[in-house]
Amino acid sequence: MASWVLSGCGLKPLPRIYPMPRTGSNPNPSKLRISTTDFSSDSSSLCCVGRGRNWGLNVSAPLRFQEVGEEGNEERERVVVNGVGGGDGFDPGAPPPFKLADIRAAIPKHCWVKNPWRSMSYVVRDVAVVFGLAAVAAYFNSWAVWPLYWIAQGTMFWALFVLGHDCGHGSFSSDPKLNSVAGHLLHSSILVPYHGWRISHRTHHQNHGHVENDESWHPLSEKVYKQLDFVTKKLRFTLPFPMLAYPFYLWGRSPGKKGSHFHPDSDLFVPNERKDVITSTVCWTAMAAILAGLSFVMGPLQLLKLYGIPYFGFVAWLDLVTYLHHHGHEDKLPWYRGKEWSYLRGGLTTLDRDYGWINNIHHDIGTHTEAAKPVLGKYYKEPQKSGPLPLYVLGVLLKSMKKDHYVSDTGDIVYYQTDPELK
Repeated sequence: MASWVLSGCGLKPLPRIYPMPRTGSNPNPSKLRISTTDFSSDSSSLCCVGRGRNWGLNVSAPLRFQEVGEEGNEERERVVVNGVGGGDGFDPGAPPPFKLADIRAAIPKHCWVKNPWRSMSYVVRDVAVVFGLAAVAAYFNSWAVWPLYWIAQGTMFWALFVLGHDCGHGSFSSDPKLNSVAGHLLHSSILVPYHGWRISHRTHHQNHGHVENDESWHPLSEKVYKQLDFVTKKLRFTLPFPMLAYPFYLWGRSPGKKGSHFHPDSDLFVPNERKDVITSTVCWTAMAAILAGLSFVMGPLQLLKLYGIPYFGFVAWLDLVTYLHHHGHEDKLPWYRGKEWSYLRGGLTTLDRDYGWINNIHHDIGTHTEAAKPVLGKYYKEPQKSGPLPLYVLGVLLKSMKKDHYVSDTGDIVYYQTDPELK
């Protein structure tokens, strides 16, 4: 599914880019999803923004900080920069020498074809596995089986989310009605409001890499960060709490932003999206009612074991994968604001990840840019190879949580800084 998901959204008219928050316009929800960076050809000129500038003037933090104990360590100085040997002076915050059209041209034609039958085959496969796992766990009802079930089922819930994610992007099929029906069934089953999420996720991709306007795991400014009490800061950067943040984000978004994915009058939406949001909230409520009814039929403890714990496993997967799309590279990656942001430059700061055996299970959501690598060059961050199980990502996550806390309030190209009290 890697090459299929890689391109599947590219047949419809592409969305306009909104570098500032939306104020009532209704952007086209269809979009090209070539990779985790979501390039689109109608914005090919954006890569030229800022050419000829002195890039040292507006950068609020260095590309890489020297850590304690690094003095004189020549081996550490030969660190890899964005997948290429270090020491060559490459600046990931500089505008690239290629355009979005060049990236599009590198994608094979077959990758642009949407196949709804293939998409539905993945739905049938995943749903069958979900019910099969639940049946096996309920049959044995043993504490030797339950932990294995929770891990496996949480991963499958995450796979269902990824299929719904592709419905939201329009890559599931060329039929908007099929995308909407499948998306509602898949996402409502795991307590995600489909349209509410779809719209906010579109906002994320239209503003990826922008300090203020990005919607997913965007950095806190130093001012907002310092307004948080110490307990909130500690919880935000201490595992496992950040990996359980998604339900809270759906209800109240991130610090410094207002709105709810369930409320049609939220700042996330424009008036003509109201009916979509209400529809998704009703579907979400219906699923919650079904779960409440099941708790009376099978008992709350059994429902917790069969659904509740796997649900939080799914949340952990979602938060882990989406966080690592934008954090944890061995070299600091830029975030932009003001005139320095462009759709292309923001997209180039995202990261591919290898998840071993999980790649196939969650439909290769972590890697999508193989065909574009020759064009991207040093701007492509080569993912670390995983073993059968992606245990290495836990180390990457821990390291990032200790270092990536906030960005400066000033500067149009900024890098994460570290709060010494949390390091």
